[in-house]
Amino acid sequence: MGKYVLVSLGCGILFGILDGVINANPFAQKLFAVFSPILKKSVNAPAGLIIDLVYGFIMTAVFLLLFNGLPGSSGILKGLSFGLLVWFFRVVMYAASIWMMFEIPTSLVVYTLLTGLGEMLLLGLFYGLTLKPG
Repeated sequence: MGKYVLVSLGCGILFGILDGVINANPFAQKLFAVFSPILKKSVNAPAGLIIDLVYGFIMTAVFLLLFNGLPGSSGILKGLSFGLLVWFFRVVMYAASIWMMFEIPTSLVVYTLLTGLGEMLLLGLFYGLTLKPG
């Protein structure tokens, strides 16, 4: 149980850092400017951190539940498989939705897909390196 909590916290913190790097860099800010009329003027950092920590606990639990069914013969391959799975359900579906609903540049959709892929693979790799069901 202690390892679950530590890995969950680590994943939540990693999630927050990666989200910050992906969304707050100057290139991303230019791409996301299309949403400026509806963007909040400030970010609630404590709420964002809590959300990322909750995601860490949920994703860790899901990884452990799916571990035996994930493709791959090692924890690393299972983690990368999990990362691809989460990428599809979290990022690809989101990118397809915003592409269909909003007048946004294709570069924003591509940026979302690529950075989301990198983020989810890193999180999956983190799981694959740190967790194996007991």
